[in-house]
Amino acid sequence: MARLTGTRPVATRRWGCAAAFLLLLLTVQAAQKADFSGDSTAATINHSLTLLQRLQELLQNGNGSDSVLRVRSAASDEAKVFHTHQLLLSLQSEVFESLLRNQSVVTLHEPPETAALFEKFIRYLYCGGVSILLHQAIPMHQLASKYRVWGLQRGVAEYMRTHLASESSQGHVVGWYHYAVRVGDAALQESCLQFLAWNLSAVLGSAEWGSVSVELLLLLLERSDLVLHSELELYTAVEGWLSRRQPEAPVAERVLRAIRYPMIAPSQLFRLQAQSAVLARHRGAVQDLLFQAFQFHAASPLHFAKYFDVNCSMFLPRNYLAPSWGSQWVITNPARDDRSTSFQTQLGPSSHDAGKRVTWNVLFSPRWLPVSLRPVYSDSVAGAIQPVRIEDGRPRLVITPAMSSPDFAGVSFQKTVLVGVRQQGRVLVKHAYSFHQSSDEAADFLAHADLQKRTSEYLIDNSLHLHIIIKPVYHSLIKVKK
Repeated sequence: MARLTGTRPVATRRWGCAAAFLLLLLTVQAAQKADFSGDSTAATINHSLTLLQRLQELLQNGNGSDSVLRVRSAASDEAKVFHTHQLLLSLQSEVFESLLRNQSVVTLHEPPETAALFEKFIRYLYCGGVSILLHQAIPMHQLASKYRVWGLQRGVAEYMRTHLASESSQGHVVGWYHYAVRVGDAALQESCLQFLAWNLSAVLGSAEWGSVSVELLLLLLERSDLVLHSELELYTAVEGWLSRRQPEAPVAERVLRAIRYPMIAPSQLFRLQAQSAVLARHRGAVQDLLFQAFQFHAASPLHFAKYFDVNCSMFLPRNYLAPSWGSQWVITNPARDDRSTSFQTQLGPSSHDAGKRVTWNVLFSPRWLPVSLRPVYSDSVAGAIQPVRIEDGRPRLVITPAMSSPDFAGVSFQKTVLVGVRQQGRVLVKHAYSFHQSSDEAADFLAHADLQKRTSEYLIDNSLHLHIIIKPVYHSLIKVKK
């Protein structure tokens, strides 16, 4: 990288602008698609890659430079010097256009993280491309935002949304979520939040769990679509978070009151009361919830619902992966033919229903045709049937109870189907489809999946990985006057 030796002569700066403009014009011309009105002798000669290489050399060697950027960082006493071309920087960034309007030497002050990537950032302005790693995403997005390089900003944000599943030693999704909140990127924020909710078990055991903010933790605890083994697993992780972070009492109590204690078995609740230091410290704040949980497990759900409002989140299961709540189903060669399976779940989370089981039948069809696409007789040719293509069908999953029982009174069943995919070498939840007792299937189940291709992102080793969860929901029937 050429060092700053002084301001370059005006004639040299003008030559730099002209050369940069000529190179840019050639790039545009090479990229344009010629229209020769069907002339068979027409051809496009494209040397854009060579031109990009010349632009890189222009930056590297500083030939024809008419502006100088000096990048200073608190981490170093020495400034990084870049001999640049005003036209190219101004075309990409309105901030550089303003800075270089009346001066040819500009000193920029950057934090160490962004200063370390400034050369990559400048190279993007010349060549329109940059390679980044997970830990470089936030500082690169900061540079793009600060200098208003909108194309790069959108590109980095998209990189972050598509690399949530990438494995890193310290984790990155929590940090990306907090950054998205700071910069107001709602799309990235929602993508991170959904990824954390659907793959929470993986996050609970990682190093990044300790970096979760109070606000993010409370947002997660509010959700009923968290995917994890059990509510006890969630409590254990929350207990660890509270022990490490030591928040003020009101915050800790708010967090503890977001745990769904009725979803924890009485034997486990007794153990927590006897062994949990966090629960002992804040027992007064959650004593009413623990007492209500024991009442819930002791009484008949119908009787309990007469006196308490069970139509609230405290009595709604999350997406638990424990066997009593559902079953995993791996379908090999799913595009081949219809399949079926059956499994049993506990009637409800109450210990009163602990010995009661519900059997579920599941039917999977890879090429089910909606009514609108089914063969019909044509009016134009008697007896002719409209051709139907295999690709017109779509996957279908139907879940029905194999039995009915008076015990079902006051209970409805929400069914959730998790679809696992392999991303960046890890098996993670990509989709979660939920539907209630009034419907036996999810209307949009794998609507955009192409199971005919062995390379489909929905297949792991040519198998479809599903996890079916049944969530019993109690309803208040009769209110007893107190």
